[in-house]
Amino acid sequence: MIRFDRVGKRFVTGQDALSDISFDLKHGEMAFLTGHSGAGKSTLLKLIMLMERPTQGSVFVGDQDLSSLKSSEIPYLRRKIGVVFQNHQLLFDRTVFDNIALPLEISGYSPEDAARRVRAALDKVGLLTKEKMTPVMLSTGEQQRVGIARAIVNKPELLLADEPTGNLDPSLSEEIMRLFMEFNRHGTTVLIASHDLNLISRMRNRILTLKGGRLVAGA
Repeated sequence: MIRFDRVGKRFVTGQDALSDISFDLKHGEMAFLTGHSGAGKSTLLKLIMLMERPTQGSVFVGDQDLSSLKSSEIPYLRRKIGVVFQNHQLLFDRTVFDNIALPLEISGYSPEDAARRVRAALDKVGLLTKEKMTPVMLSTGEQQRVGIARAIVNKPELLLADEPTGNLDPSLSEEIMRLFMEFNRHGTTVLIASHDLNLISRMRNRILTLKGGRLVAGA
């Protein structure tokens, strides 16, 4: 599902964020990406989403070599990928329902189909009764679940998460990880960047470890 082949990323400042990264993540696999702050976790995820492009090597999602994609084709790639951020990135002036419906509106779904998909996503994360609330009315854990519902509302093949439990206490963190495991059991490929080694070591999934921009374990 994801393949990195000798990938490097150097910023215009001359800093090497990633060096010689190679690994495969199979379709339907769930894995964790870990490493110290600044190790390159977020940069690696951005390469998959084409928020950044590598300066060397190739990144593949499915059978698609991302280096061959034109800018106009990037939105079609991103429709296959759900993304969960640490800080939720919710719109606080819109309802929970509207936040989750946003990617469907952008993709041109009919209002009826969008409503059905939004409520199905809300049901999966246990927030079906809160669709009319605004995010400010929810707890931090509930806000994160809204972000997850938005990421999975269009049933993506691939789900990426960047420190999704970074602002949560241990019990809520485990709850969020159980949600990711549930999506994975239904066939979604999942890659989660996290620095919480205590938590991810209990999940018994593959762990890819970055150190100084290099992959030192898990390839």
